Amino acid sequence: MAEGVPVSTELARQSHPPEKLTAEQLTPEKLTAETLTIQRGYTTKDFTALRAYVQRIAPAVIARTYYDPDEDPHAATPGAMERHLTTMLDTLVALALAHGSTALADHLRASIRQHGRPLLTAVTFRMVADAAQLAALPPHPDHAIGAWLRPRVARRLKGEGLATLGELVAFCNRRGGSWWRSIPRIGPGRARAIVSWSRKQQASLQLTVEADVDSLEQAGVPLVADELVEVVPAREGSSDKVTGSGPSSGPGGGPARLTLAPLERLTVPHALSGAADENRSSGFCYIQAQHDLDAVRAYLNRYRDQPKTLRAYTKELERFLLWAVVLRGKALSDLRVDDCEAYKDFLKSPDPRFVGERFARHSSRWRPFAFSSSSVAGDGKASLSAPLSPESQRYAVRILRTAFSWWVDVRYLAGNPWKAVNDPMVIKRERAMRIERALSAELWRKLRRELDVQSAKEGGATAGAQWRAVRAAILLRGDSGLRREEAASARRENLRPSPYGTHDRPVWELTIVGKGQRERTVRVSAATLAALRAHWVDRANDERAQDFDGATEEDHQNGPLLAPVIIPWTDASRRRHRARQGGDGQLVKEAGYTADGLNRLISRMVTELVETMDELGLDERVRLGQANAHAFRHTFGTQSVAADVPVDVVQKVLGHASLQTTTIYVQAEKQRVVEEVAGYYARRA
Repeated sequence: MAEGVPVSTELARQSHPPEKLTAEQLTPEKLTAETLTIQRGYTTKDFTALRAYVQRIAPAVIARTYYDPDEDPHAATPGAMERHLTTMLDTLVALALAHGSTALADHLRASIRQHGRPLLTAVTFRMVADAAQLAALPPHPDHAIGAWLRPRVARRLKGEGLATLGELVAFCNRRGGSWWRSIPRIGPGRARAIVSWSRKQQASLQLTVEADVDSLEQAGVPLVADELVEVVPAREGSSDKVTGSGPSSGPGGGPARLTLAPLERLTVPHALSGAADENRSSGFCYIQAQHDLDAVRAYLNRYRDQPKTLRAYTKELERFLLWAVVLRGKALSDLRVDDCEAYKDFLKSPDPRFVGERFARHSSRWRPFAFSSSSVAGDGKASLSAPLSPESQRYAVRILRTAFSWWVDVRYLAGNPWKAVNDPMVIKRERAMRIERALSAELWRKLRRELDVQSAKEGGATAGAQWRAVRAAILLRGDSGLRREEAASARRENLRPSPYGTHDRPVWELTIVGKGQRERTVRVSAATLAALRAHWVDRANDERAQDFDGATEEDHQNGPLLAPVIIPWTDASRRRHRARQGGDGQLVKEAGYTADGLNRLISRMVTELVETMDELGLDERVRLGQANAHAFRHTFGTQSVAADVPVDVVQKVLGHASLQTTTIYVQAEKQRVVEEVAGYYARRA
């Protein structure tokens, strides 16, 4: 492998290598058990280092390039390195004399007689190495990464907590094709080399590298994602195993695993396709659906312009379809009321084989239900990160009932069995929103001051620029009450001076499309505007961004209000964050942060503030630590109500469909007053 390989741990500990073999000793009869044992300890990296030594590379350079002095004592000094290499060379020559061709043996003996030691060229060294390579140690899952990879690469992998080859393969399988992205200085080139070498060693490692770990991509999508997967009813004692190691695997590679696939890659046997089941309507069908998969896709196609709704409905329908085929052994159009009731029970406690870590939908390790790594029990069994709440169970049942009703309306199905199934029982909460995480007025002021201080720092994207991006995001939520998706999707071309402002008191307003596809306009504070300008200055050297105040509404290249300052140099990142020409010749707008990405950035930086801000009291530190990114929207609601802003105005800014929802902030302010006064009384007492 291109990354190189070191000697085994046992041989590295030998402090007294054998002396250089003489011409008389370099004969097949003189090979001792010690010589063979030493040779069997050499691995690919040693051969690479020796090749460099033969090409007159200095031993000090070889030690620094191929070895780690902390793990390889023979690389501690140039002298020790040279002794190790000459010993290895003599050993390999001895084996070549024993196992090589007659011509090679004659050439080596002549070189030894003339020069006192074999002088090898690149060609003769390759012949010697080939003759001796047969006895090289194969890799093993328990071998340390440093025994097979170059020190610089090994150190970076160890920084991710990977110590052995088995852990490396498991990590690649768990993360899929993007496994290398979280590891500094491991780019796609090195990642492909590591995976390629791991695939070649699968027989020795007895571990399988999943197909999608290094699958070729087209337009950012792995080609493996185009492969259809047929799911079949589960069999008792299935022999499918989880490869590698991880939360869902057990002894010998893992427990039985079902063959599951997301909707876009799913195919089912004809007998379970619903092509001719009892519940199929006999009348003229309004949709072009020959089987259940066609009907599901036709229903979902109605929401193609509503990405969040489409994602939610797809998740529930594919879960139900997979359960019906794999665990119930029935087609979707053959289910009855008792089957629907059974699925209600399944939602309370999904089958562990349907549960797994979050993976890309094209991964073979994708599961319909996701769990977090912290929720793995001590026995290694997977469980949901949190059991499906009664609200989630009711939501799933209602989606399925609505979908079946539509299939009846379009004459694909004759009847809807979900009509005879009750919704799961749900407790009516006193307060639907957790607004207690909103920051107090004093804590909100302290946070803003600290953000200003941090944003004044220099140091590029790793310091000041990151803080300026976070400050703009937090103020956009805390001063304008935006939701996470609204802040992430806000664009410069939709931000403009308000005609109701004055020269002395300018007002800016931002038009966004919020929940329920309702458009609304919110006001942007002067502090937020200044933070956005500073954030755009950091992006000024980026070809994506234009001058903040030079942008016009007619200019469709304005870009997102919030975007990463540094874009990873990958095809997927460039496609996402840079404007490009679409297939119809129209300019496709580049994207900024995703809602999840922006939330992660805010949470990470706020956590740092909790640990470093000096002026925070203990209670404030706890409150800020408990605040998530959505808490800043609640902060606007509570602070604006406390400042006597009319409730109907707050409703319009927050985009609530009902005034009753907004009045929760009025109650929250009353509760906060009671708590503060009670605390005052307690302190006086």
